Amino acid sequence: MGIRITRITPGDHDSTPPPPPGVAVETGEVDLARRERSDLRRPSIYSTVDTAPQLGYYANDTMTGRMQHRGAYFMISRTLGPEMGGPIGVVFSFANALACALNTVGFAETVRDLLLEYNAQMVDPTNDVRIIGVLTVTALLLISLAGMEWESKAQLLFFAVLLVSFANYFVGTVIPASEDKQATGFFSYRKEIFVSNLLPDWRGSDAGFFQMFAIFFPAATGILSGVNICGDLKDPESAIPKGTLLAIFWTTVSYLGVAIVAGACVVRDASGNLNDTVPVNHTGVCEGLGCGFGWDFDACEQNHTCLYGLANDFQVIRKASGFGHLITAGIFAASLSSALGFLVSAPKVFQCLCNDNIYPYIGFFGKGYGKNNEPLRAYLLTFVISIAFILIADLNVIAPLISNFFLCSYALINFSCFHASITNSPGWRPSYKYYSPWASLFGAVVSVILMFLFTWWAALFTFGIILFLLGYVIYKKPQVNWGSSVQASTYNMALSYSVSLSGVEDHVKNYRPQCLVLTGPPHLRPALVDFVGSFTKNISLMICGDILMEGESSDAPQRNTDALIKWLNQRKVRSFYTRFSGNSLREGACNLLQSTGLGKMKPNILVMGFKANWRESAPTSLEDYISTINDTFDSNYGVCILRMMDGLDISEELETEDPEQEQHSSVNPSFDASEGGQTWPSHDMDRESDVPPTAQTRTVFQNKQGKKTVDIYWISDDGGLTLLIPYLITRRRRWHHSKVRVFIVGDQQTMDEERTEMMSLLKKFRLDVADVIVVTDSKKAPLPKNWKRFGESLAPFRLKEEEHRDVPVQDLRRENPWKVSDKDLEALRPKSERKVRLNEIIRRNSKHAALVIVSLPVPQSDCPSSLYMAWLDSLTCGLHCPALLIRGNQQNVLTFYCQ
Repeated sequence: MGIRITRITPGDHDSTPPPPPGVAVETGEVDLARRERSDLRRPSIYSTVDTAPQLGYYANDTMTGRMQHRGAYFMISRTLGPEMGGPIGVVFSFANALACALNTVGFAETVRDLLLEYNAQMVDPTNDVRIIGVLTVTALLLISLAGMEWESKAQLLFFAVLLVSFANYFVGTVIPASEDKQATGFFSYRKEIFVSNLLPDWRGSDAGFFQMFAIFFPAATGILSGVNICGDLKDPESAIPKGTLLAIFWTTVSYLGVAIVAGACVVRDASGNLNDTVPVNHTGVCEGLGCGFGWDFDACEQNHTCLYGLANDFQVIRKASGFGHLITAGIFAASLSSALGFLVSAPKVFQCLCNDNIYPYIGFFGKGYGKNNEPLRAYLLTFVISIAFILIADLNVIAPLISNFFLCSYALINFSCFHASITNSPGWRPSYKYYSPWASLFGAVVSVILMFLFTWWAALFTFGIILFLLGYVIYKKPQVNWGSSVQASTYNMALSYSVSLSGVEDHVKNYRPQCLVLTGPPHLRPALVDFVGSFTKNISLMICGDILMEGESSDAPQRNTDALIKWLNQRKVRSFYTRFSGNSLREGACNLLQSTGLGKMKPNILVMGFKANWRESAPTSLEDYISTINDTFDSNYGVCILRMMDGLDISEELETEDPEQEQHSSVNPSFDASEGGQTWPSHDMDRESDVPPTAQTRTVFQNKQGKKTVDIYWISDDGGLTLLIPYLITRRRRWHHSKVRVFIVGDQQTMDEERTEMMSLLKKFRLDVADVIVVTDSKKAPLPKNWKRFGESLAPFRLKEEEHRDVPVQDLRRENPWKVSDKDLEALRPKSERKVRLNEIIRRNSKHAALVIVSLPVPQSDCPSSLYMAWLDSLTCGLHCPALLIRGNQQNVLTFYCQ
């Protein structure tokens, strides 16, 4: 489908045809009236990610385009995927709840100090903070539950009070200091005070820059508020970068201004005692900075008993302001505003996490109520967490934890932007022209470093939580598709490695059996899928090929590609699924052999099921089956044919289980449509949709094989593939205790030498083989009853020359190439007898085997297809376990040399 990018202007939109339904059009100038009528949404600053056929403006919120009321969690999860999004959602929600507690404790400490000034203490300083904090956060919860209108009005009121408080502080610093203020260390602007306060003077055993930074850092966490409300912004594309940068600028200016002004006006230590003034005729020693301003604070400074000054008084800004109660009001406004904001944002973020269904048992808190879908349960959870940390009642303990959680969030925000950039995904198109991925990487690295410099144990604790939650998500593999940068990165790596691999020559040490498996719809032949998956999983390529015959529709429910891939994933089979049209099995298989794969990631083995109904099938179908094997060998592929004694195809059982599916359970005629299945079907079919059943049917290859044997009848050397496949199978947990036995054909006189030689060869190949058995009676004639059964199986395909004496034999063979003439039967009698005799040996020695592997005879040009099928049938008939006929392409797949 072609997509045209159209520029629509107010003057020409009437003459421009509208886009087709479901296709969004990227526009330059858009007619406002038309824009109001549409539900197209403008993308955010952070990226404009799309998937065809959506371009430019999106109705899809799950991409990293326009975000709703979900803030940093939504941005990280939709960029880095659920693996990193889930853990950071939990941490970010928890950090917001802790931030609510932090600001509430800050408010409570201010109220407590006011009460102490008026001798109105309730219990003691610590418990007073707890009581006031719990009452405050309860009041904030009631405001939040009242609705967003109340919360918005409260925030506006708080902001107005903050502006007045700031103005009051800066005005107060230029007012000449009274004696009361001078006693507390405030002397207005003095050069000596500013120079004295330039260098640090840490107090306490563990005090330092990073400890102070960790305590102060939460004051900057509100900068993300613009991102958290991006869904409410009229123009987020320009508002978010401008608002964020302006928030950083004014926050920096205001914080530095407050700190610099305080450092220029207030000494570090002061007693607060009006009697500490220096008399005019004082002759004693006075060495402190206050001596130059007429105050002697040396006594309390030397005894470390000063209660005022920058280093001791938390209310120093109040002392320096023009009207102290306005500073108190500003502290109230700042702390309550932040606490209320965090109390509202934490439940919103957690509700989004709950609705994403990444973690179990948390969906209870994601339920929304009312027209605004308010997460009341999440509000109560945040309330409980906040109270738990308010009860600590120590600001300096809570602050480092919050700093680590927020720094972790900031690190992932920066890393998500960097990661999305380096993946070179065409869908990542940040509109902010000053954006640099290296600045994002620098921010991420700095955030991680600061986490450990602040509080190393809190950083380890944070990363421990992240790793635990990450491991859970990786293990559960949630079925979500957010178009994350991780997917783009996976594509980049796969493309890069595939291209680089194409330039590397094949080497026997790196050989891997890469299988094209003719399964048809995979869920109809689960045993074939399980068998191949048992030796290709995490090792090599597996492709389930489905050939669409003439008259079959690719839109049939049982060929729903997404449902079949889901079925493979649920079965934990690592395989691709592809389908190809063909008028016959031979044509479809040739097309698949030529088209599947990419570079060196290309199949080298064709795996197919045994045609158990070969006696009843049409002659053309029989010819088609044998010709497919011939073409595979001609294409230099190996061939594996799996035979289950009860068949491979379970379509009839599925029809029996669910009669409603009978109308669309057609079977690929390339395979046996009459086979049953050595399976145990499950009864929880998906009856709500017209797709293949997602219930998993259990097969014999999913059972633990115990101490049964895997018997290999190595009749001819094929490069080692006959030995390699069993070795890979026995590496699996279900086959780990199975013993491998190798049967070879030899003579009675040299049996010991041949066995010793074979054991030595297998040891050099480093193959763990329990025993090597030399078969010395393979040249004996088969039992009469078995030979008779072989003849009866061929009887319908005999070319009865005596009934057509007037027709030349050549013409009869040309018209019926699948039939066996007396001459053919006599010429190939020794080979036929060996096949029947070998079957007798197999049934005698492998009664209790879990799997029998036999070298596959190579089809010959002078051998009719029916006779060849009789050979395959006679080799594997009468067995009670799966049988695999296998033949390599004579390419060496094993080596004992270090080449």
